[in-house]
Amino acid sequence: MAHAQPKPPFPEQHQEAPGLESKLRPRPRYEARQYKAAGKLEDKVALVTGGDSGIGRAVAVLYAREGADVAIAYLPEEQSDADETRKAIESHGRRCLLLAGDLTVPDECERIVEATVKEFGKLDILVSNAAHQARKESLDELSDEELTRTFETNVYAYFRLARAALRHMRRGSCIIATSSETAIFGSKELPDYSATKGAINSLTKTLASRLIEKGIRVNAVAPGPVWTPLNPSDAGSTPDKVAHFGEDNPMQRPAQPEELAPAYVFLASEADSSYVTGIVLPVMGGETTGG
Repeated sequence: MAHAQPKPPFPEQHQEAPGLESKLRPRPRYEARQYKAAGKLEDKVALVTGGDSGIGRAVAVLYAREGADVAIAYLPEEQSDADETRKAIESHGRRCLLLAGDLTVPDECERIVEATVKEFGKLDILVSNAAHQARKESLDELSDEELTRTFETNVYAYFRLARAALRHMRRGSCIIATSSETAIFGSKELPDYSATKGAINSLTKTLASRLIEKGIRVNAVAPGPVWTPLNPSDAGSTPDKVAHFGEDNPMQRPAQPEELAPAYVFLASEADSSYVTGIVLPVMGGETTGG
């Protein structure tokens, strides 16, 4: 039940980026044991970036439970997490393709898409989820190098992945991006990250309007705080801040990845959301927006 999800304070901890889910305490919950699959993505093929851990892992596993074969993209340093995700996907009788690479390298985005299509013969669902963040006390601490890395990981890769994927997508396909509550509210410690998430929202709406006539839907999910390796591996955070992560949310805790994944199933499923495109779906634990 939702009320049984872990609440802070958590153990004080810190990791070097990009961080590993296997080292995070408590371990993030991704299995969604209460979720009842219904074959909504039967025989679909999905590519999930950042699919080794966190939200990406939870989405990849739930897609497999719904009948999809899944390719996951991740950094080479995250291989051990990716191996665990593959085992979880295969335990549900679906195929999993592991694609290690750095999405900030332009050619890698195209390589990952082409490898997915070569392996599975098609691509129905693209989930652009991989992200980079590092908190800063002031703009003076935000170097051009860090600014470039954040935008290349969060925004440029989304452009490049979508461009490559659309060469193969047919009517009924979809693209889903991971946004953030920071795109809506901003974050004084994450100016570059917040700006990238705002760009993701705008690109999502632009692509959605452009692709309606082709029958391809484009949406985004905007999570609140979520318990993933992104938090302890944030170079600008501290073990104490990690221990209290999500405490100021109305639910007084961060979400577990398994609480986000059903939103991605909803947006990927033609049975559920065939009339939904161009939205940014907030899943923010009680934080509200206008409208």
